[in-house]
Amino acid sequence: MSDMMKKIHDLAKEYEPELISLRRYFHMHPELSWEELSTTDHIIEELEKIEGVRVLRRGFGGTNSGLTAEIRGEKPGTGKCVALRADIDALPIMEENDVEYRSRTDGVMHACGHDGHMAGLITGARILSQLRSEFCGTVRLIFEPAEESGIRGGAKVLVEEGALDGVDAIFGLHLFTLYPAGQVLYRSGPCMASADGWDLNITGKGGHGSAPELAVDPTIAAFMFGNAVQTLISRETSPKETAVISITSIETSSKTRNIIPESVKLMGATRALSGELQDRLEAAMRRVISGIAQMTRCRMDLDYMRFYPAVINDPELTDILKDAALGLFEPENVKEAPLNMGSEDFSFYGAVVPATFAQVGIADRNRPETCCPHHSATFNLDESQLWRGAALHAGFACRFLCGK
Repeated sequence: MSDMMKKIHDLAKEYEPELISLRRYFHMHPELSWEELSTTDHIIEELEKIEGVRVLRRGFGGTNSGLTAEIRGEKPGTGKCVALRADIDALPIMEENDVEYRSRTDGVMHACGHDGHMAGLITGARILSQLRSEFCGTVRLIFEPAEESGIRGGAKVLVEEGALDGVDAIFGLHLFTLYPAGQVLYRSGPCMASADGWDLNITGKGGHGSAPELAVDPTIAAFMFGNAVQTLISRETSPKETAVISITSIETSSKTRNIIPESVKLMGATRALSGELQDRLEAAMRRVISGIAQMTRCRMDLDYMRFYPAVINDPELTDILKDAALGLFEPENVKEAPLNMGSEDFSFYGAVVPATFAQVGIADRNRPETCCPHHSATFNLDESQLWRGAALHAGFACRFLCGK
């Protein structure tokens, strides 16, 4: 462990009580996407306590949610700028955990770890503040609103509004109950999947169930589509590639047993690990729909929505991340991450500057309450691992800026 990494490690452990307290504050006061006003207030209040941190901008997307700030190193060097990102929004979920720090906002909950992300980045800023005289360049802090909002995700808006201006690289991380507590995971290249959503409206001609020849049955078109669309994965996608097409909702205009409905609506999602495959699957879905519409005499209208591209980690930055992790943590806990078919709007940053995204395990298998799925009403995390996220932010920044 280098002198710099040891200092970061020790400071992260020293600040651990304040880090946990801060995470609990955010957990108790969750706010939905683009409504993170009090959350932003509190982040600014905490940053103003840290010497050397300067708030650059508050508010994005026509709101007062989210902010950017900077810390400048005092050592002569390259003048590079590295960004560190944390997302800040919560989810529309009623918390079921019986804990003293449970959500105080009815129907809103931090059920994805963003409370820990905020607390970790603020603590990372505290660490970097203590080490300003030992690193060169600039650290940009990005507290992103609305990561969960889908088609109007915060990262896309922040990029459009200049949050990465002057930035040479960006790092982010996610706390995950998918992985055992203490593990820190990296992956070069494709890391997390793209996220597309779609609605398929099928219109036929309703009729009596006893006389199907007088109707144009949209349910037949729906069944055919459900079968055919899966062949796009099994027969048109290489086994060496990874993609998912899921039909998640089916609704007909009729709720009566002996009526052939006028229309059927299907909803679903498509995920892929490359932009090329993302494009190919959309085109193939449209081709299948055109053929089925002609066969069944139904009108089939597809509304296809692009939410997030795939997260593609820059190889050189990922090597820096791996080196930082090995300098901070037990080598047996630093692992290559498996492919994750979940999605992250961090991908929008990586389309503009080199980027890498880490994953930190927070599931203590001896404590079932820390192993619940993300976006569930019982989601919680192993707070004893939060210091790793804070240390990783600071460690990556120092490795990137000065190679330490």
